[in-house]
Amino acid sequence: MTTRFGIKLSQAAPIEDYLQVWRTADEAGFDHVWVMDHIASLGDDPTQPIFDGWAMQAAMAVATENVRIGCMVTGNTYRHPGMLAKLAATVDHLSGGRLEFGIGAGWAEREHTMYGLEFGTFRDRFDRLEEALQIIRSLWTSPTTTFSGAHYSLADAVAEPKPVQRPYPPIWIGGSGPRRTLRMVAQYADAWNATGETPEEYARLGTILDAHCADVGRDPSEIRRTVQLPAGGPVDELLARVPAYRAAGASEFVLVLPRSRDHLSALDTITAALPQLREAAS
Repeated sequence: MTTRFGIKLSQAAPIEDYLQVWRTADEAGFDHVWVMDHIASLGDDPTQPIFDGWAMQAAMAVATENVRIGCMVTGNTYRHPGMLAKLAATVDHLSGGRLEFGIGAGWAEREHTMYGLEFGTFRDRFDRLEEALQIIRSLWTSPTTTFSGAHYSLADAVAEPKPVQRPYPPIWIGGSGPRRTLRMVAQYADAWNATGETPEEYARLGTILDAHCADVGRDPSEIRRTVQLPAGGPVDELLARVPAYRAAGASEFVLVLPRSRDHLSALDTITAALPQLREAAS
């Protein structure tokens, strides 16, 4: 698979810094650029600023021209799947067909408690995600969608316009659960994204994903293998990590800028090192 590099600025940054990251990603030749999707800031201080993930993607769509854009990843529990399908189609049109659709089951319980959103059990959230994936794909491809599940019901639902990309924007599922998450990747996703695993663990999970693909009759080579890596440390460390993950099966790397005020200096460093990173992954 083609090796690609993306860059991500997550939270606790002024909007001017996001705009700078997006412009740099577009001009420097990164393959994709990412935000994240949370209602309240993560960590010990929930009062730090964080912007809406889908409004940010709409802004990214018109602030860039070439780089692909996405959210790593949308929390399914924050929005009805019909709304997600509509938001994604809108951003795909605004960007001229450059959306990468990242989605996960949701995990930040504090946000749900604050806003009175249903959180439920781990199983509940993954059941909801699986239903949502079926609904969203149908809304993107069928004239109307009727669905009756344990969590969602739709009756002759219309979703127009369809996305620019056909049959729909690439679906990224984030997570590493070997039984449920990777099974859903095999069934529904175009890309799998992992965070925090060692190269050895990443390779082991990739083998499990291959087995799920065999079970559902899917060619495992159709699924892009991606990983998020922190980009706030020395470049030499990152240059050493990239080939290790490449050997473990990763073909795409999302470099995550630090949450501190050093994110713009880290951006400059990573941008300058992009040719070396591509060479290290080759």
